[in-house]
Amino acid sequence: MIPHSDILKGAEKYMRVRKNDVHIPISYSYAMKLTESYPEADKDVVGAAIILHDIGWYSIDEDDIFKKGFQSKNFMKSDVRYLHESEGMRLGAEVLKELGYDEEFIEKVCYIIDGHDTRDFARSLEDKIVRDADKLWRFTVTGVSVACDWFKQTPSTYCNRLETDIIPLLDLPESKEMATADLAETRTTLCTDIL
Repeated sequence: MIPHSDILKGAEKYMRVRKNDVHIPISYSYAMKLTESYPEADKDVVGAAIILHDIGWYSIDEDDIFKKGFQSKNFMKSDVRYLHESEGMRLGAEVLKELGYDEEFIEKVCYIIDGHDTRDFARSLEDKIVRDADKLWRFTVTGVSVACDWFKQTPSTYCNRLETDIIPLLDLPESKEMATADLAETRTTLCTDIL
């Protein structure tokens, strides 16, 4: 298998949008931690999928990303959410083909990217890991600092939202433990009990 660092480098040109050059490496770190608890998971599929899952945002106007993808009433089912998934599959397949991956591997990765935000369920263990890792970065100081602006909320309000709305969406018990621990540390660091 080609090292994940090569996939990361191959996708770099698509990552500056929406702070994905910050979001994706942090999410990748969580995904690799989760694979340690699930050695039966295909680590290469997980690594490629988490690196490529959000590069489709590159193809969407940044104003639309924030207005329709984060601030509209039903933002999780907005057209731009579906579009970033389909564009992520297209761009991800291109990156993997350029690196010499075979069609079977590319299909496995794209199967996860397709619907990773808009689907209400995970299709496989690898999908659970990617979906959870995609959410877990939000619980870090960096994640809260970035995402609270996307949702036009204070860090304190956003942390409360993470606890009530996002932790219940996590599939794996290890993910829930990580989220709870990271959220407590982030709240302390950002003084959300005061600010």
